[in-house]
Amino acid sequence: MKLCNLLLSGLLLLVSVNLHAQTGGVRGNVFDKASGEPILYGTIILEGTSFGTNTDLDGFFSIPNIPAGAYQLIITYIGYDSLRVAVDITANTYNYQRLFIEESSVQLGTVNVSARKEKAKADVQISEITLTPRQIQALPSTGGDPDIAQYLTVLPGIITSGDQGGQLYIRGGAPIQNLILLDGMTIYNPFHSIGFYSVFETETIRSVDVLTGGFNAEYGGRISSVLDIRTREGNMKRLGGLVSASPFMARAVLEGPLKKLEADGGGSSSFMVTAKHSYIDQTSKYLYSYAKSALDSSSNSLPFTFTDFYGKMSFLTGNGTKFNLFGFNFRDGVDYLAANLDWNTTGGGMNFTVVPPNSNLIFGGTIGYSDYMITLVESGEDPRTSRIGNVSALLDFTYFGGKSQLNYGIQFNGINTDFVFRNFLDITIQQKDFTTELSGFLIYKQRLANWVLEPSLRIQMYASQGNTSIEPRFGAKYNASKKFRLKFAGGMYSQNLTSSVNEQDVINLFVGFLTGPEQTIYEPGTQTPANHRLQKSIHGIAGMEIDLVDNLELNVEGYYKGFTQLINLNRNKRRAQDPDFATETGEAYGADLSLRYETPSLYLWGTYSLTYVFRNDGEQVYPTVFDRRHNVNLLGTYSFGNKKTWEFGLRWNFGSPFPFTQTLGFYPFVNFLEEGLGTDPKTDNPPLGIIYTPELNGGRLISFHRLDASLKRRFSLSENLSLEASASVTNLYNRRNIFYIDRKTAERVDQLPLLPSLSLTMHF
Repeated sequence: MKLCNLLLSGLLLLVSVNLHAQTGGVRGNVFDKASGEPILYGTIILEGTSFGTNTDLDGFFSIPNIPAGAYQLIITYIGYDSLRVAVDITANTYNYQRLFIEESSVQLGTVNVSARKEKAKADVQISEITLTPRQIQALPSTGGDPDIAQYLTVLPGIITSGDQGGQLYIRGGAPIQNLILLDGMTIYNPFHSIGFYSVFETETIRSVDVLTGGFNAEYGGRISSVLDIRTREGNMKRLGGLVSASPFMARAVLEGPLKKLEADGGGSSSFMVTAKHSYIDQTSKYLYSYAKSALDSSSNSLPFTFTDFYGKMSFLTGNGTKFNLFGFNFRDGVDYLAANLDWNTTGGGMNFTVVPPNSNLIFGGTIGYSDYMITLVESGEDPRTSRIGNVSALLDFTYFGGKSQLNYGIQFNGINTDFVFRNFLDITIQQKDFTTELSGFLIYKQRLANWVLEPSLRIQMYASQGNTSIEPRFGAKYNASKKFRLKFAGGMYSQNLTSSVNEQDVINLFVGFLTGPEQTIYEPGTQTPANHRLQKSIHGIAGMEIDLVDNLELNVEGYYKGFTQLINLNRNKRRAQDPDFATETGEAYGADLSLRYETPSLYLWGTYSLTYVFRNDGEQVYPTVFDRRHNVNLLGTYSFGNKKTWEFGLRWNFGSPFPFTQTLGFYPFVNFLEEGLGTDPKTDNPPLGIIYTPELNGGRLISFHRLDASLKRRFSLSENLSLEASASVTNLYNRRNIFYIDRKTAERVDQLPLLPSLSLTMHF
């Protein structure tokens, strides 16, 4: 209650200050005139003054504290004609403008205004990469279907475990330490079992913010990274969509206005529904039967299936206030020879932004519910099951100052878990629990000469732990010149959620979730009780951005993450009285470098990551299985032909070897617990047990490298009807990249081999 009262008092104070102001302001939304899509990060200035800003993800802008008078408002955006609008500013009022700009007839390369560069100067943006659907679609994609899961692995600091499992490791953090949001709601398992595809439909995405570390107090409950995905509204101008088919899956999008967006104001509304379904388990019998040898499949096919649905309704009022309703269902299944896995995620919610008249303040929120259920059935074993339900509510406020901005809010999370796991000694680990989290955050952003300063504070209260975590964070950028910028960030982070996946696993498709332990846990390798039962980390990051020439940008960052306490499920407990959880500490450090070159026809992207990731279990310090020391990604796309209707793309990835724990020997595993003293080890035929070397992850596999290619052709059939054909090849030179080796049979299992594909997409 104290937290709520404090935030409410702050709101009333800001409103009071604003009512007594003797200046006015201008705010509004900027849209593409043809499609009705918001213009992201467009530049807004008042001619002849120092007043200016950029539009946000909704195309919204607000310029406060303007002396009364008549002005010319100028809107510029790369690839669009500039727009000039006369506005009258009156004291103590806000002038709202709904603005539409048109694509420019001038060639894109001659336009000097770059939205990305404007954002780079105005925001701290350390360890943050913003992706657009255009970038995702340009990547040579498996099956010809562009997906964010394939693009994320191109980014610096991100490591994937392979073609199966879809687990992402971001700058030394495990998958459970990544916060993944869809329209403000937590998604617990966003990647399908075949690692090329996520649950997100590329065509619905407005933006993706990937924060690999040092993120501000807006985000909490995770200690490593954030993936924040925002979907767009349905088309508010006309009915449209797409249908697409490839050997991997079919997908469809349908969208359109319920009430059209008009230039003269008034409300508008739209809808959007999407669906995709895989049938690679059927087509691979005929097209990719040779790939079965690389998998533990129960049939002559690739054993993966998934189905995804997403729907959204959007409402926009005449003054910029908006309201969205959305819902989703994601399903996944794998049919291996020795195991069968299924998971299902269902959820829905609403988000809104309210723009009060005559105020520097806007506020918004998100309310949602999701339910995730996963089951693994192995031959001769009891099923493993995990279910997690999440109810969440967020209320946030944004106050616009002249050169400053204040964001603050409160968030509630209710988490319900039901987890059952039986280990190899037939000891059951079970958790059925409900816990709540309440948090508040405060972010202050100030432009001061060449500096952009962003201190922030998050207070995270964990009810089940009886613990409150106070987490200060700080970010800063120094614009040393128009082409050279320095940036810094750091902070403290905590989380209560843990996973059944162990960081020593080579592969584990069963991703179960638990809340943190409520019983006593101990410091690594000791019997000394830990002073809290949370996972915690600290981040420190420094970097620089250099615009080498007009179209070439260099970004370099060095980072350190100290994991002061990590909590793992004790899956190998040998007695019922042994603790269910074990603790570790760890650290990750390294450097990421990226180069971007972009012209209207050519896009080149190159990254290099140097990474060191270690854990300390109290007995030894060891590298994690995802401690890939060197990682290189090279990506290029080239558009050519009349009206740039052809596009050719290449992507090459190199990764140095992953660590693994070596095998020392084998022994007959006689389970005396089942038959007791009557067990006869001389006549029994027990399964083999494995003796591992004492040194964890002391060995290394072999290096990974792969080349993917694609060729696309777009055919314009009419004004609103087009066909796109895409031919793609994954693993072009058929590199045998190792996945793992079965220790008992010494059989090598590889990643997927060469996979050619042809897809067709009709846009209407």
